[in-house]
Amino acid sequence: MTRTAFKGPLASMILLASMAPSLAETWYPYDATEITPAFLADGKASDVKYTPLEKASQPYRICVSFPHMKDAYWLGVDYGVAEQAKDLGVKMTLVEAGGYTELAKQISQIEDCVAGGAQAVVIGAISYDGLNNLVTELAAKKIPVIDVVNGMSSPDLTAKSLVSFYTMGFETGKYLAAKHPKGSDPVKVGWFPGPAGAGWVEAANKGFMDAVKDSGLTILDPKYGDTGKEAQLKLVEDVLQAEPDVRYIAGTAVTAEAAQGLIRERGLKGKVDLLAFYMTPGVYEGIKRGFIAAAPADSMVIQGRIAIDQAVRALEGKELIKHVGPKIFVVDGDNIATVSKTSILPPDGFKPVFTVE
Repeated sequence: MTRTAFKGPLASMILLASMAPSLAETWYPYDATEITPAFLADGKASDVKYTPLEKASQPYRICVSFPHMKDAYWLGVDYGVAEQAKDLGVKMTLVEAGGYTELAKQISQIEDCVAGGAQAVVIGAISYDGLNNLVTELAAKKIPVIDVVNGMSSPDLTAKSLVSFYTMGFETGKYLAAKHPKGSDPVKVGWFPGPAGAGWVEAANKGFMDAVKDSGLTILDPKYGDTGKEAQLKLVEDVLQAEPDVRYIAGTAVTAEAAQGLIRERGLKGKVDLLAFYMTPGVYEGIKRGFIAAAPADSMVIQGRIAIDQAVRALEGKELIKHVGPKIFVVDGDNIATVSKTSILPPDGFKPVFTVE
């Protein structure tokens, strides 16, 4: 794993000369952030370049568990885990629980996966604390457990492949606060952080609130809810009705995607602006077309790729970065033309992949 890299034209020549795939097909080395000590909320963040193994020594069986596949975000993570499993030559089985209310189902699916022969588990957790007993049981069986995207509090995890959702929320709030500094005319913001109790939601909420506390923004009470489109659309409709002078709708990618049509229908474009605190294909297109103002990119595809690589490294006893995630940057109308879409999103037309043999 590379922690330093050449920069400039020389680096490009080395990459071109040394890697069999074309540059367009090679996602690494990728700008990432390592947290040390691992798993600490206040750990030190350091810039690293992440490079995966070339191949696994054998076709390990890896179980991947997601909360659901109801939105394009998890489709992007699916693309990452499936492609990396293919690249490394390992077998992957993906299960999805159906929503953030289905903790018991997620646990039983993972147990079934392990009973079926999974040698490592990658978990996009429904609950920050709710899978800790399961993680402890798996660790006792020497089964590596990788925490991908959402975050878990268990100290028995093998590794984490995720970004700080505190930072995602903070960057979104910071973007808004810069437009409405302290002393400017107050404006109202509807805030939709996602399903209550999920670790990523609580972290994003704290980051957003910290970023806006010394600004001219008035944040309405957070509206929590499942990240299904209908649930988010209903929450937005309720806020627009109760607060007709709201200036911004900020929240999950599903919130921003779902609200686009509503804002158009009601003639509110330019009067109510939309922001998401993470990126999806729909959010990307919304920014490109001018319907969504901005969103930080957390490169969910790369989070999935790194998680599979961490699982294989753990199985083979090779060096791994225990707590790492892609570097975060904000995308808006000013810079979207210069952002490499394939580095942060799955390709157009990608369909869910549940097994890699």
